[in-house]
Amino acid sequence: MKTFLAAVLAAALLAASSAFAQQAGPCETGIFRKDSTAFVAVTKTDKGFSYTFSDGTVGDTGDTQALVACGTGAVTVGKTERWPKVAIAESDTRFESNGVVLAGRLMAPPDATKGTPLVVYAHGSEDTGWIDRARDPYQMVGRGISVFVYDKRGTGLSGGTYTQNFPLLADDLVAASREAKRLAQGRYGRFGLVGLSQGGWIVPLAAARAKAAFLGIGYGLAIDIAEQDAALVATQLRRLGYGDDIIAKALRATDITARIAKSGSKDGLDELAAYQNAFGKEPWFSRIQGGFTGVLLATPVEELRSKGLPQFDHLHIDWSLDPLTVLSGVDVPQLWAFAGDDRQAPSASTVERLAHLRQQGRDIAMVVFPGADHGMWDDAEAAQGARRHTRIAPGFYDLMADWAKGQLGGPYGAAYRQ
Repeated sequence: MKTFLAAVLAAALLAASSAFAQQAGPCETGIFRKDSTAFVAVTKTDKGFSYTFSDGTVGDTGDTQALVACGTGAVTVGKTERWPKVAIAESDTRFESNGVVLAGRLMAPPDATKGTPLVVYAHGSEDTGWIDRARDPYQMVGRGISVFVYDKRGTGLSGGTYTQNFPLLADDLVAASREAKRLAQGRYGRFGLVGLSQGGWIVPLAAARAKAAFLGIGYGLAIDIAEQDAALVATQLRRLGYGDDIIAKALRATDITARIAKSGSKDGLDELAAYQNAFGKEPWFSRIQGGFTGVLLATPVEELRSKGLPQFDHLHIDWSLDPLTVLSGVDVPQLWAFAGDDRQAPSASTVERLAHLRQQGRDIAMVVFPGADHGMWDDAEAAQGARRHTRIAPGFYDLMADWAKGQLGGPYGAAYRQ
């Protein structure tokens, strides 16, 4: 009897395995839904496909322990559950900005109406395209928000040259906003801009021209690039165990390197040479990184005089921009979501400045996700200084979607209002 039951069980398992194998197929980008709230989004990577659950859990479909297996018209979750693909409405397009043709895509929920919010995303600093790749837009669509996503200039399917010139990128965002509204005509209500990381500098520049009703900024800054560099230097050295005396010496370097960067390697070179001679043999000197200070400290001054710094010069950064001045002119409601343990964009000075703007009457909401790192990565496991990301901070996607809908509620994971 026991042998018979074992045989029946083995046959059942074999049949289930065969059914799964028949359903398996190549991965498709898109949203795959379990029920009204739970879904998973599959997006492309350089090596294959990744997945992001609505609760923020992420993974790679190629991993041996992957929670998601691809199939035709559906995915299998946890080896047993079949989640069908959502028939979201996608419209691919090309549009022009300052003589460059950019590629974009409107993604709308199946039931989009004239009351559905519409957002356009501004990229971070990455040099890769977002179409089919960025996880955040799919998370918004899965929560009932229409999204226009595009590959910024010099990336993905778009033309032009990659740049970090924020006014130019803001022009592109304005052009993308016009195209988004054209494609979604009659099927959207509230319109806003969402900027992640570097995009937090760009959306305020585009807000008025794009006629945005609201801004959402994730792990962005209200300080300029040079100030970010100095904050990074201080934060990184403090994490390494250095005290205020060493940090004060290091910040003297950031004052010098800021002058060099802003002058196109013309001002501050003599002071840099003196600083290198004075502290170059100190044990902490080589530990300085920041955004660009570490590179400048490691470069001979004569090389800077003759060649500049090509890896930064080609980005065409506009060093004259003052984020606080730009934000002072923004009249629409803003949401700023901060990663509480951000190693790339320390937020203390930004929170202080936004609080000051709020006291002056600006409509600014601030939410902090404690323990999260840049990118709103949570559950980052440290191993000999390395970090392995396994999920986005719970509640972050819900927060951004609710903001787009104009109805902040919560709770949003462990987040708190600032």
